[in-house]
Amino acid sequence: MTARLGFGLLLALLPAMAFGGSFAPAAGLPGSTAIAGDSALFVGWASSVESLTRGPQDIANPGGALATVGLAASALGPADATSANPNTVVSLGDGGQITLGFAQPITDGPGFDFAVFENGFGDQFLELGLVEVSSNGVDFLRFAAVSQTPTAAQVGSFSALDPTNLDNLAGKYRAGFGTPFDLAQLAGVSPLVDVTSIRYVRIIDVVGTIGAAGKVDSLGNKINDPYPTAFASSGFDLDAVGALHTVPEPSGVVLLTIGFASIACLVLHSSLQAQGRGSWTAISISGFVLGLIGLAYCWHRRIRSARRPPRSTS
Repeated sequence: MTARLGFGLLLALLPAMAFGGSFAPAAGLPGSTAIAGDSALFVGWASSVESLTRGPQDIANPGGALATVGLAASALGPADATSANPNTVVSLGDGGQITLGFAQPITDGPGFDFAVFENGFGDQFLELGLVEVSSNGVDFLRFAAVSQTPTAAQVGSFSALDPTNLDNLAGKYRAGFGTPFDLAQLAGVSPLVDVTSIRYVRIIDVVGTIGAAGKVDSLGNKINDPYPTAFASSGFDLDAVGALHTVPEPSGVVLLTIGFASIACLVLHSSLQAQGRGSWTAISISGFVLGLIGLAYCWHRRIRSARRPPRSTS
């Protein structure tokens, strides 16, 4: 989006649109589901790039130049793109896609479970992506996206979208605010995807054209978003994917259990000695120390995984 900064800033200064769709409004408005990138709700971020396939800058010229802005690793770690600094992203190009991995799997918890960040310059200048998840990196399920944006005419390169017409589409919110997704929507859909242990999230650019090359939503409607965007920053510009619920580290659960046992043994030490079970205290404390060592190892492994280079950056 670098070449579009001036247009984006102008859009950001426009008065708020009269929203008329069925879904949540822009960030900061009552009823919005947007989550700020610096929210304490986030407990983890994507730590590896499993694959990146860039699309062309213009799907009408599939043999032309690909999107080039950003590195695959730009999508790792916390969200950091802002309207003033929008370039800390990886651009996918028309129909491009990226698959990210999580060292600590995302799990289905209360409410939303993860959020996807794009670098939209304003509440109406948006570029959209479809979202899929997987437990094994092979079998993916797609969230049921809905676009109520009219398709009688193409949304132009710098034209506005109404976020209340969009649901389960990444990029619904401006830079700095994530579009959240709830894994409960996919529970029981396929035995090949375990929503209690999601290790991979895939983002696919919707292209945006209402022509034959455009993507459709879960209802079969063409997803109409700004097109063409024939720039080096073409397509969905991924900033980050943050986890709101993750599977607890096994060592952490064990450590907590042993810690409680150690406290109980200390409190009851005299009684245990009288019963000839004084060694229980030493055993539980030793287990607690070993648990600490295991937890330190898991944190070290997570840090190393986060630093692992991308597997594919085509």
